[in-house]
This record gives sequence, structure tokens and C-alpha cells, in this order.
Amino acid sequence: MSTPLLYLSATDAERLMPAVGARIELARYAMTSLVGDAELPPKLAVHPRPDGSFAHAMPASLRGAGAAPDLLGMKWVAGFPTNSTAGLPAIHGTVVLNDPHTGVPLAMVDAGPVTSHRTAAVSGVAIDLWARARHRPVSEPTTAGPVDIAMVGAGVQARSHLPVLAHLLPGSSLVVHDRHPERAEAVCRRALEGGFRAARWASDAESAIEGADLVITMLPFGGDRQRLRAQALSAASLIVAVDYDMSIPAAVASGVSLFLVDEAKQFQATRAGGVFKGYPDPDMTLGVALDQGAAAPSGRTLVTHLGVGLADLVFADALRRAALEQGIGTLLPP
Repeated sequence: MSTPLLYLSATDAERLMPAVGARIELARYAMTSLVGDAELPPKLAVHPRPDGSFAHAMPASLRGAGAAPDLLGMKWVAGFPTNSTAGLPAIHGTVVLNDPHTGVPLAMVDAGPVTSHRTAAVSGVAIDLWARARHRPVSEPTTAGPVDIAMVGAGVQARSHLPVLAHLLPGSSLVVHDRHPERAEAVCRRALEGGFRAARWASDAESAIEGADLVITMLPFGGDRQRLRAQALSAASLIVAVDYDMSIPAAVASGVSLFLVDEAKQFQATRAGGVFKGYPDPDMTLGVALDQGAAAPSGRTLVTHLGVGLADLVFADALRRAALEQGIGTLLPP
């Protein structure tokens, strides 16, 4: 008997997205699963015209342990920086899920909400690990006290990180820098509405991060890399780089007490391709740190997560199951 294919639009995916705490748990499961029986090659890339455009294939599979399901699928994402001139989004993506036992296609999910929320949730895993070690005993509730947070970049990722930060670090203060002041101000307004004690925008990146305990960088990709001075980040106890090495210089990666990535082979492959120039090998992955119960050291920690296809599959599968339960989405005939 043929199986209909479920299609979930961006609107469907946003509607089905679980609560913040559940999103962080999905990300935690994805990170620890990478230490287990998961298979994923580094991103496969082609580069269509115009210059600066790319398309990445991100296949992944997981042999689930115990009652956890096996997963099989791929994220296909294309980026065209010149789309803005045509009034189009720069990034388009789709997650395809297959039956892990037969290969039958099960679902196609718009990757926009999946990417934004799983990225913020992976940051949340790192922030929670840091907060547990530095701000409370593990036996206490799952929220820590307020800290001073800086964001460099005020796009989609900044907006998706706000509820994660408010959940983990309620009552914190926020400073945001973006080259478009109106975008930074919009993020600040959202922050004040969403549980932050204070929020303001800064006219330059280095004044934004001055004195911050936690720095999150999320600049758009481009040719000008490693933009911040190492000295400007000296006060930050935790640095979470969502933007590869667009912001964080190699000197910081070499000088921190702990350098974590989401997946080591992908990091090494990306570095071999010319990104992360001068960066050292990571000390360990987030999944290993979680498995080992690694505590943040007394010095600084840098977490760089490149985005792995398995995290997209974990989120897309959760959305697929919720959609079938709630009758949301479009079933395409076999």
C-alpha cells in the first residue's frame, strides 16, 4: 500500500513547533545522538550563478537506541545573496524525511522554521550547560539567574534566540548591534515584551559586547571574516558563534579554556575549505560534553555550531508526528 507524502509549509511548521523547553530537549537529543550511531557526511556543496550562491545537501541517518526511532532524510538548502534585489528571501530550504526501513518518502517540511528554531535550541543546549556549571547547582530548577547578554546581528536568528534566552536566563539584560538600527531596535522591543529586564541597541559591535557575560554572534555570511578584535571579547565567559567565523577571530578560539563544536568532522571539512582559518581543533563536541557532564571551566568557553542535518531531521520528525496527530498539513497522493 502506497503512503501519501505529508507536506508542511512554513506556516504549518511554525504552528506545530513545540514549546521552548521541548525544542531545547530535541536539540539536546540531536547533539548526544551524534556521539552514538549516527551517520552524516560533511555538507555537500555546489555553487550556481551568480557568484556567492550555494546549494548544500545535508543527508543524515540515525539508528535510534531503545524506544527512540530510526531517522533517515536530508536537508536541501540554497542561498542566493542577490535575491534581495528581486524581493526574494536569500535562503530557501526543504527537509525530506524517508521511512528509515523502506526508504519511502514520508514528509517534506519547509526548512525555514526548522532551521531558525533548531539553531536557537542548539545554542540553548550550550547556554544551559554553561549556566548549570556557573550559576546554579544541577539540583536546582532549570532556569538560572539573569546575566548580561550581547547579540551581534539582528536577523531571523536573533528573533528565534530571544525565547530560548528568556527561558534559560530570565530577567537578563540585552544589548544588540546590527548594521540596520531599525532591526536592532525591533529585536530590543521583542526582548522587552518577552521577559528581558532591559534591552538596548548599540551602534557598533564592540561597544555592544563590552562587559557582556554571554556573547552570541549571528552575522550574515560574506567575505569579510573574523571581524571582531580578540580583546573586545575578553570579558565574555561564554561565546556562541552561530555565524561560523564571520565574527570570532582565530585568536579567541586558540585562547579559550574550552572550544566546542556540534560535529567535529564537519568543522574540519569546513576549515579545510578555507573557513575557520587559523582555528585549532576543537576540544570536544557538544554531545561529548553533555555525555560526560563536562562543566564549564573557570576561563572562557567558545561554542561554534555549524548546523548539522541530523538536528533538522530530529525537528522535522517531531513536526511530522505532531501534524499527523493534529491533522495539520497537506497529504499529497502517492
